[in-house]
Amino acid sequence: MSQAADEVLKPVILAVDDDPQVLRAVRRDLRANYGDRYRVLGATSAGEAFGVLDVLDERGQDTALFLVDQRMPDITGVEFLVDAVSRFPDARRVLLTAYADTDAAITAINQVRLDYYLMKPWDPPAERLFPVLDDLLSDWLAAYRPRYQGVRIVGQLVSPQTHEVRDFLTRNGQPFQFLNVETDGEARKLAAGHPGAALPLVVFPGGTVLSAPTPAELAEQIGLSTTASRPHYDAVIIGAGPTGLAAGVYGASEGLSTLLVDANSPGGQAGTSSLIENYLGFPSGLSGGDLARRAVAQAARFGAELLHPMEVSGFRRADPARIITLADGTEISAETVLLAMGVSYNRLQIPGATEFEGAGLYYGAATTESSACISQHVFIVGGANSAGQAAVHFAKYAAQVSVLVRSDSLEAGMSQYLVDEIHRTPNIEVRLNTQVAALLGGERLERVRLADSVTGAETEEEAKFVFTFIGARPRTGWLGEAVATDGHGFVLTGADVPPETWSLERPPAFLETCVPGVFAAGDVRAGSVKRVASGVGEGAMAVALMHQYRAGS
Repeated sequence: MSQAADEVLKPVILAVDDDPQVLRAVRRDLRANYGDRYRVLGATSAGEAFGVLDVLDERGQDTALFLVDQRMPDITGVEFLVDAVSRFPDARRVLLTAYADTDAAITAINQVRLDYYLMKPWDPPAERLFPVLDDLLSDWLAAYRPRYQGVRIVGQLVSPQTHEVRDFLTRNGQPFQFLNVETDGEARKLAAGHPGAALPLVVFPGGTVLSAPTPAELAEQIGLSTTASRPHYDAVIIGAGPTGLAAGVYGASEGLSTLLVDANSPGGQAGTSSLIENYLGFPSGLSGGDLARRAVAQAARFGAELLHPMEVSGFRRADPARIITLADGTEISAETVLLAMGVSYNRLQIPGATEFEGAGLYYGAATTESSACISQHVFIVGGANSAGQAAVHFAKYAAQVSVLVRSDSLEAGMSQYLVDEIHRTPNIEVRLNTQVAALLGGERLERVRLADSVTGAETEEEAKFVFTFIGARPRTGWLGEAVATDGHGFVLTGADVPPETWSLERPPAFLETCVPGVFAAGDVRAGSVKRVASGVGEGAMAVALMHQYRAGS
């Protein structure tokens, strides 16, 4: 490929400023730092910029970021972005402002989902410009699906096995192209080339083809680590949700040899959230996947190791060490342990729930199914924040979203900002006093039976997609009786530890379990606040308590 052709295929960064001198400086700085990966274009007016957008739109070129001056003679930067993001909705948006324009910039956060605003001048760019753009472009790249022949999945659109593969690759940030064998000629050709192979087929760029692969097989193929590098660690963290990842970052950054082990993918329940809007420091919100990706990168930078997917099958004391047994039989010793396994959504205990799991019934947001829900009627079961976030997300794709709430109030279990957003979204309806009684269909979900929780009256409706977010059960079964839990399986810590299970003269620390040196934090801990921010805080606090334990205090 020629250098000119290669340049055209690069994603675009478009800078717009009516001051030629400022525009030259912006383009110079952008090209110096991003020219090897992005095509940097500039325009001195909104009219010229619209012409550039027309060409990019016509050629189907990918646009990564807009960097736009607020004060232009023809229209404002915000007005320009309104049009620009309608054509390139995934592009990141940055506004260049003067001090007097900050009110407009703050308004733009809501109006056009502005990602950032920079006040002029931004010198030195290495301190004030590049870190901001690095972060935004990293986010964009995480969701970017370039036009290339990378990993391809051949399978049915609605299939438990295909869903599991798509979900695993999505949650681990692995781009792929899905080919529906029922409608796509290329998919049928690939399937015919492997007669007798079970679907889904996963085709890798090097030619490797996996048939109905397990998560472990996928992990090995895409290079995830499932083997610890050493037999002993200062800190072993079980679970890589927000709590475990926070502990991993703080532990590794403070010099502890740190290992995180997760049975699935980093992020936990929060990692499946389509948009977390009330997390401190992100006024436009961020997805759970983005939060997990950033945290994993941060922990790795400080030297923490992450094993996944790898289940923990056992735990025992071998004073002064604590021994963790992995599902493959490997044993790892640790001076301190943090239990941060989080919780799982409760399974529906109704007819049809087992048969249609992954074939119309999904636990959690399952954003991998978003494209399949286009123009469909989607049912969301639950009345807490996770259900609200899912409803708002799927409303962008589905013709109708019905939120089924067993109680008589949405406000009782959901943050007010989500309640308000749901009421503002025209294709979301809330059905109170309603629960799912049965799921019906053939090879996939076709109908749902709903029951009025007050009168008991039942009705049936057509349904192809049901996403449920009800209750939570802690992932503590593997602990057996080694660590004290409450009647629901949540780990007891601090003052709640039964006195008869505690062996030292000092009382257990706030997050310490009945086993000295073993701590619990986040959703798995009895009495915890079930919020991402509180989980992150407890993860950081646990590291401080680990230091105290290691110091003998």
